[in-house]
Amino acid sequence: MKHDITCVGHLGELSSFDEIIDVRSPAEFADDHIPGSINCPVLDNEQRIEVGTLYKQVSPFEARKVGAAHVAENIARHLRARFLERPKTWRPLVVCWRGGQRSGSLTHIFRRIGWDAQQLEGGYRTYRRLVMESLAVLPRQLRLKVICGATGSGKSRILQAIGRLGEQILDLEELACHKGSVLGVLPDAPQPSQRMFESRLLTTIQAFDLERPVYVEAESRKIGSLHLPAALIETMRAGECVNIEASFAARVDFLLRDYDYFLAAPEWLNACLQPLRGMHSTETFLRWRDYACDGQWRPLVGELLEQHYDPLYSRSQSRNYAGFDSPETVTTDDLTPAGVEAVARRICGG
Repeated sequence: MKHDITCVGHLGELSSFDEIIDVRSPAEFADDHIPGSINCPVLDNEQRIEVGTLYKQVSPFEARKVGAAHVAENIARHLRARFLERPKTWRPLVVCWRGGQRSGSLTHIFRRIGWDAQQLEGGYRTYRRLVMESLAVLPRQLRLKVICGATGSGKSRILQAIGRLGEQILDLEELACHKGSVLGVLPDAPQPSQRMFESRLLTTIQAFDLERPVYVEAESRKIGSLHLPAALIETMRAGECVNIEASFAARVDFLLRDYDYFLAAPEWLNACLQPLRGMHSTETFLRWRDYACDGQWRPLVGELLEQHYDPLYSRSQSRNYAGFDSPETVTTDDLTPAGVEAVARRICGG
């Protein structure tokens, strides 16, 4: 093995480097990257397409000539802008897609300067393999307490309040940028890629003290478009359940506050309701659409709970969560911010 190529057997080894430099294009970096790494592309998005097209349509030789010119210019710019102040003892790890020419180019220049730069063997694909291996094992080591409750019970807010009390929480909806239901899409907050979600999830899990419980909200296998790892789902479904029983009026009031951004955009709300069209009668669906267009929010929320979400919840929880057969139950008729804090304190024994 060459002395400037590093083979990583587990993710903990990455922390031995002073800096991780990802030389892939900005689009590749945005899709997913090693947490804490910086992006210094040796080919930008357009240049990568240009070189790839030349490689396929003209010849590898022509592609390498054009690519080398772009790489040299970009490396020179990165050196001047980001690295001239690094000390001689600086030891970076350089990453590209598969540990090939892109990372090799920057690693070669760095080593010629005198820095002990290393190139990650296998590149990002090595990191990705290690992430998937870890997510198949590490979630099973967690002692999970699962916050259950019908839609509108304030589970996410209660979970966050539990975190503010000093407990460990795994906020999957925050990591996924989605509230988990058919109306869970967030304004101006697109979901991350599946790969990025898994990187964020693993980073969060790695920070937990495995001797202490971790609170998590009950979820299905998908949050929006993102899939939860099988090991996590299985551990959640075997976990101890805490069931929030909130009054119907409190749940409606909570949803009207928590989803207030829909009130100003009835067209968007109706678009989000479209997946329910085939699950209910045409008459019911059109009535819900009219409620949204006319601003009749309370009857809309009430009927959605009674006719869609509550029946769905009663079918799914007892079937999927073993701990739901005999859960700890916390009742409340107050899901205001103060009421949510009070529920969290009761769950934590305060």
